[in-house]
Amino acid sequence: MFKRVLGLIAVAGLALGLAGCGYNTIPTKEETAKTKWSDVAAAYQYRADLIPQLVSTVKGAAANERAILNDVVTARANATKVSVDASTITDPEKFKQFQEAQNGVGSALGRLMVIQENYPNLKSNDNFRDLMVSINGAQSRILIAQRDYNAAAQDYNTELRTFPGVVWAKTAHSGAKPLAYFTAMDPAAATPGGAVKAPEVNMDSVGAPASK
Repeated sequence: MFKRVLGLIAVAGLALGLAGCGYNTIPTKEETAKTKWSDVAAAYQYRADLIPQLVSTVKGAAANERAILNDVVTARANATKVSVDASTITDPEKFKQFQEAQNGVGSALGRLMVIQENYPNLKSNDNFRDLMVSINGAQSRILIAQRDYNAAAQDYNTELRTFPGVVWAKTAHSGAKPLAYFTAMDPAAATPGGAVKAPEVNMDSVGAPASK
């Protein structure tokens, strides 16, 4: 019994010693960054979910804008083809593809927002105004999520390069990889993730004469 107690004390002492010398710091910071990445994905997903309804609303009030509407739908569909998971943040090339795809959606959305000036009936549409508020809110959520992720990624990456983290990164946590950053936070960027489905928007009637 006495030996068992001594064994437990020794194990506890070892655990405390490892924690005190930074053994757990790298995985802890990594998990924090992954959580922030999940927030980024959720923010993009939220905006992605708004796009089909936005396209449908604009289509009803500005049917002549077929090219812009197609651009939005195509950009969103292309963004969904980019495979996104936890490994994306440690693969600079995949991360770049992800960001470029989302920026493409954002650019298309920006062009769509501009056309409202040409359609008073669209600007006065209650549903359109509500969607605009939601889209703007989604943009803010994306920027905040990107900023928070970048901060967590920088904290983690710094730990991998500085003492004592660099010691653990070369030994016990030798599989730890630096995380990629969002290099330019596009206020009009839009939508991520493997969970996003291609937009189910019927474009057949876009460009057709409005019914009387």
